[in-house]
Amino acid sequence: FETRVWSLSSSVVATRVSHHEPLRERKAMMSRFFSVSSARRAFALFQLCEGLSTTTTPSRRPLYVTTPIYYVNAAPHVGHAYTSVATDALTRFAKLDGRPARLCTGTDEHGEKVEESAVKVGLEPLDFATRISHVFKKLADKYSVEYDTFVRTTSKDHKRAVTKLWETLQARDQIYLGSYEGWYCVRDECYYTEGELVDGKAPTGAPVEWRTKEPSYFFKLSEYQDQLIDKIDSDTIRIAPAARKNEVLSFLKTEKLRDLSVSRTTFKWGVQVPGDDDHVVYVWLDALANYISAVGYAANNAAAPAATEEEEEEEDSFESSSSSSSSEDFSKW
Repeated sequence: FETRVWSLSSSVVATRVSHHEPLRERKAMMSRFFSVSSARRAFALFQLCEGLSTTTTPSRRPLYVTTPIYYVNAAPHVGHAYTSVATDALTRFAKLDGRPARLCTGTDEHGEKVEESAVKVGLEPLDFATRISHVFKKLADKYSVEYDTFVRTTSKDHKRAVTKLWETLQARDQIYLGSYEGWYCVRDECYYTEGELVDGKAPTGAPVEWRTKEPSYFFKLSEYQDQLIDKIDSDTIRIAPAARKNEVLSFLKTEKLRDLSVSRTTFKWGVQVPGDDDHVVYVWLDALANYISAVGYAANNAAAPAATEEEEEEEDSFESSSSSSSSEDFSKW
């Protein structure tokens, strides 16, 4: 309840405080609406909202806001609620300020962790994912989050987008077949080198296990290091706040990027790699595609994998979006 009130009040305050008011006056006005600690949060949100405003009228660039795509290996917590409410407030402000704006949220439903969690409670992975995804959607509705699209990575549209993305990367010679071995963390769904381990565990504190060499497709991430540095330095790719930009640049300038493993063969719960039945698309690449599948990427791609009868039934019973996406939407957003 407090979070909902904060979201609504922040949107109202952000639009009521004039952009021409001195900084001190804006902070004072905030304090009349909020407690001291809440005022700090509200003012920080206002500064973000202010950054979304433009001086050009009547046409303004469309704004596309997304939450992280939430992983369904466990039920949501207060952090998920906070993120959804904050992005909702930003989207509402943009709309009130006259900008076309769209909010996307949803659930990340593939991967080894989901498969293991489903086994523990005696459910099939799709049944388990659907149950938890319903909870996340109810959370968004309960907190009056006005999302335009609720994505499920098990949906036909999303699978179609992942397939097209993979085929596009492959056609551009950005993916190759190799092999991988090393310390693997199931919780992080990630391999780590010996040097990255901390006291025998992943940097996140999660346990790791040694996995012998397995075949894997790799994305040529190492080829993009210099491009990323140049584009982030020049704000072509804009990262805010400045501290986070500096953090990313520091990493890129001191660490050598390695090619990224983008497929798995040790489990089957995922989107099948086009043309290779032994591999499923690595969950991070699968999930990343949701930000474009949500706005109609590959909406007309006929090469999507066919949904099973069970998946068709699950999708029909789940209200996956409050508005439909199209390829026209994708070109706009």
